[in-house]
Amino acid sequence: MLKIDSHSHIIPEHLPRWTEKFGYGDFIHLDHYRPGYANMMRGDVFFREICANCWDPEIRVLEYENHNCQVQVVSTIPVLFSYWAKPADTLDISRYLNDHLAAVCTQYPRHFVGLATVPMQDSDLAVQEIARCKKELHLDGIQIGSNINNLNLSEPQFTPIWQACEELDMCILVHPWDMMGKASMERYWLPWLVGMPAETTRAICSMLFSGVFEQFPRLRVCYAHAGGTFLSTIGRIEHGFNKRPDLVAIDNNINPREYLGRFWVDSITHDPHMLRYVINNIGSNRVMVGSDYPFPLGDLEIGAMIEELHLPPFDRENLMYRASLEWLNRKKEDFDPLPAPSKARGGV
Repeated sequence: MLKIDSHSHIIPEHLPRWTEKFGYGDFIHLDHYRPGYANMMRGDVFFREICANCWDPEIRVLEYENHNCQVQVVSTIPVLFSYWAKPADTLDISRYLNDHLAAVCTQYPRHFVGLATVPMQDSDLAVQEIARCKKELHLDGIQIGSNINNLNLSEPQFTPIWQACEELDMCILVHPWDMMGKASMERYWLPWLVGMPAETTRAICSMLFSGVFEQFPRLRVCYAHAGGTFLSTIGRIEHGFNKRPDLVAIDNNINPREYLGRFWVDSITHDPHMLRYVINNIGSNRVMVGSDYPFPLGDLEIGAMIEELHLPPFDRENLMYRASLEWLNRKKEDFDPLPAPSKARGGV
């Protein structure tokens, strides 16, 4: 069976020294301190160690074969979003990363699908890069953060980006980043354990309550990590909508529960009971295999939990590939293996 991992990350093996190039900031660079490994450095501060499966597509394809997974939807590591930088500089970074993504997808078209990064802090430049990624690089969508320099995705300045994605048939992956409250809860890794799920819920509610999906009904959006805490708190969210419409329903009077099934989520719950709950609430046609590969907080047994649920065949196939194909607006045939060469060809 075809299996598509809708959520994974890749970066180039070598990054420019953007801090030196631009003359300011703590941009990410890589310190390849031993073969097959590199430290991601934010300026002079250690951020994370990565290994070759973060940049080497051939290693990735082989590792994915161990999980019977043929296709990876790849996007940059969110720390490289660089929304805080000067917009023109973020555009420069985005173009470098997107050109690399496109090269990987072109070289391995049956194994990789690319989601671009764009300078979200400047909608004009973002739309410009979205168009280039679609028309010249043939990427399938974009990955964006859950907030942009602490601005919610409900802000009107992002409207041209939604419009461009809808018109150009580009899907969107919303990934949590720059977690609210991070500075006050660094201990115990709470920004990643508590802040990330809340960030995703913040993004979903911002887009629903502001009416983004009403204004752009053909927008195809996936929210990472099974939608964060949104689905587990939909009762509270709906209750607030009903009891305090003067605070909640000021821009959109449609009940948030009615949007279940209007957007996608990945399968990263780390809990089979929660995954079944997500499927029951949003539908198997809106839940996709996701891994967050190659990072340890992800679900690196790619799709194994779905197998353990013993879903009916139709629902299982939805999660494994059909939901992803609809989100990407791709066909299953795009990822069929090449036929073996015929022995009879050429008269042999």
